[in-house]
Amino acid sequence: MRAELFSPGRTELAGNHTDHQHGRVLASAIDLGLYCVCEDTGTKTARVCSEGYAPIEIKLTNMSINTREFGTPQALMRGVISGFIDLGLNVGGFEAKITSTLPAGSGMSSSAAFTVMIGRILNALFNGGKVDPVVIARVAMQAENKFFGKPCGLMDQLACSLGHAVYADFKTGEIEPIAADFGRMGLTLCLTETGGSHAGLDTSYARIPSDMIYIANLFDKGVLGDVDPAQFRSRGWDTSNRPVRRAKHFFDENDRVPLMRDALKKGDAETYMRLMNESGRSSEMYLNNIVTSATGDTKLAEGLEKSKTLLEGIGAWRVHGGGFAGCVQALMPYDYFDKYKTAMEQEFGTGSCREIKLA
Repeated sequence: MRAELFSPGRTELAGNHTDHQHGRVLASAIDLGLYCVCEDTGTKTARVCSEGYAPIEIKLTNMSINTREFGTPQALMRGVISGFIDLGLNVGGFEAKITSTLPAGSGMSSSAAFTVMIGRILNALFNGGKVDPVVIARVAMQAENKFFGKPCGLMDQLACSLGHAVYADFKTGEIEPIAADFGRMGLTLCLTETGGSHAGLDTSYARIPSDMIYIANLFDKGVLGDVDPAQFRSRGWDTSNRPVRRAKHFFDENDRVPLMRDALKKGDAETYMRLMNESGRSSEMYLNNIVTSATGDTKLAEGLEKSKTLLEGIGAWRVHGGGFAGCVQALMPYDYFDKYKTAMEQEFGTGSCREIKLA
């Protein structure tokens, strides 16, 4: 059997570091992603050839976690295949050729797009296309958590697997498709890749959920999503304490997400951009995922400051995704985009700023 498949990248719209605490998120698949041609080979080997990279092979006879593979695409493949087996789903050997329109390091979640693609390959070739996209998203997340060594939540994989804009509440299980169209609101959404490296940041990323869990444990809960916000806010916290600041960000951001969802559904550009700026300031002031002492890289901070200079009173700007390096997300009236793009590319290089279309 042969199949042609697409797995989109994603953009996070709201809910910065809330998903791993069973919070709320707003995210969307985008029009860029991974394209795949694959076929069943009747063997016990899964092989992926990605344009520009060495081929990857996984033997289906060994699905154990291999810590030496942490951080590699082999780990993601092994994790997804293992997840299908654990669910009693069919797997088999295949050959896949993948090409990508996602710029490397662009913050559009290429790892989630890749894991979802492996899930789609297994679904199309061996399961008659009947596996629910949410199931594929959960398997993809577990692959990143257990096999890849990344303590991420479900937001990225869910948006990539569903293939459209989505609001999700990971405490209640609510998943709501959203009709999102910034163009209809007269706005342009874009990402600027500031050039900061993600190398050496694993500890910085992992510290965010661990700090939040530390506060949750003070209330005898496992994650902040299970803590009563009123109980948290009733205490006289010392906000010079990093875990406290990060917990404050979680509760404030969690309240903001449904408000941004509603503004997006109504096409209320003014409210959406005001809330987006509040989200960005919260990430900077309380979540503290802009600059890390691990690398001292200030490029993301410079991108946010440059965006503030260009967009204050006009548009909105915020850190995109995990933070510490990577992209600035910005939203502005479409007739202002050329000016913004020119200024940002003078600072961060030609091609660093690109318009993003929601799927």
